Amino acid sequence: MNTNTTMLGYSQLYKKELIENIVPFWTEHSIDKEFGGYYTCLDREGKVFDTDKFAWLQGRQVWTYAMLNNRVEQNEDWVNIAKHGANFLLKNGRDNEGNFYFSFNRAGQPLVQPYNIFSDCFAAMGLGALYKADPVDEYGEVAYNTFQNILKRRNNPKGKYSKIYPGTRDLKNFALPMILCNLSLELEHLLDKQLIDDLAAEVIHEVMETFYDAGSGLILENVHADGSFSDSFEGRVLNPGHAIEAMWFIMDLGVRLNNKALIEKAITIALRTLKFGWDDEHAGIIYFKDIKGHPVQQLEWDQKLWWVHIEALVCMAKAYQLTGNQDCADWFIKLHEYTWPHFRDNQYGEWFGYLNRRGEVLLPLKGGKWKGCFHIPRGLYQVWKTLEVDKLAFV
Repeated sequence: MNTNTTMLGYSQLYKKELIENIVPFWTEHSIDKEFGGYYTCLDREGKVFDTDKFAWLQGRQVWTYAMLNNRVEQNEDWVNIAKHGANFLLKNGRDNEGNFYFSFNRAGQPLVQPYNIFSDCFAAMGLGALYKADPVDEYGEVAYNTFQNILKRRNNPKGKYSKIYPGTRDLKNFALPMILCNLSLELEHLLDKQLIDDLAAEVIHEVMETFYDAGSGLILENVHADGSFSDSFEGRVLNPGHAIEAMWFIMDLGVRLNNKALIEKAITIALRTLKFGWDDEHAGIIYFKDIKGHPVQQLEWDQKLWWVHIEALVCMAKAYQLTGNQDCADWFIKLHEYTWPHFRDNQYGEWFGYLNRRGEVLLPLKGGKWKGCFHIPRGLYQVWKTLEVDKLAFV
């Protein structure tokens, strides 16, 4: 088998899935033409089953449609859909200090306070991408100011909304430095180059050193404030999907920095995480595991989730294209052969989000509080573009 030829075939398949299945589904079903923004709580057929709106998913869908315009083809309809969500966020999204609320009712009235910094991350990401497509000053200014606010809050993301008692077990979480790896590159056109360079060095250190457990070679979800291991539920938990997604962010930074050693380390961690997280009994990637093999506190620990598998496909596609590592090609094919038959809905379009451990559909929804128009289209785009390149970047 010629692996390069095989990978080019996957590239076209992922392109077709993006353009002919995923984008039309969200274009048809998600747009709230009366109150603005997007519905994300969609059942199997795309019918709305709840009208609440979530800042994460509003910002992510703005980004998706703006990204399609910026990177696939200029399309006025895609820009208008992105603006539809952006205008909802700009009108309703922030408190008096500029922090984005977590959720809203259909009309845009806030339901949940801005306790979660990722609302800001995805709002900034979406508005920054839209500013490229349609350079309205407000889009760029809010994206820039929101990013600056994220940097100010990053050492205490939840602030007054934190439930943690201070001083007993002060932990920091992997998710924010992971996202900053990607967000800083997404907003590069709005930020000072020195800020990007400094932030890249900081987040690479955080991801690849602070949260990296040298004994296991795996990435921890939570560590003590000083970076040391916490032998607790929170300290022992691993989220293989988070770690694998972060490794393709790190690979992108490695390409930017022309740092082959960084890329190789990211690939080593990703392969080790895949092996650790893979369910040898039922196949697929397990959602949460304990680094010491103890029971985890997350009751959904053994579910198989859409975003975990598509992010793993992106990671292995990039790893193969950058290095030609055959293990990465083999893992890509193994992941593809699990993901497409289990998550893709051949009858009504789009993909299911939640499977049980055996790979059976657990919730027949296409969108909800956490699943929206983001991971699947982004992942399909990334695999398409990564594998259409018929030569390896680093050999």
